[in-house]
Amino acid sequence: MPKLKTKSGAKKRFKVTGTGKIKRKKAYKSHILTKKGTKQKRRLGHATTVKKVDESNVKPMLPYLV
Repeated sequence: MPKLKTKSGAKKRFKVTGTGKIKRKKAYKSHILTKKGTKQKRRLGHATTVKKVDESNVKPMLPYLV
């Protein structure tokens, strides 16, 4: 079976933690920030993990996880 290429977009967006979970950034923090509250922007700044249901979609994009 041939080697799978890593999806470049996924490589830039996801990181793997030491325990094997997949870390991601939150959405809605890139533009039109004037109408968003300070509290919302602060919450969006923190990274979070990918949900278990979505891990099956992300893992094939990062072959070094499979």
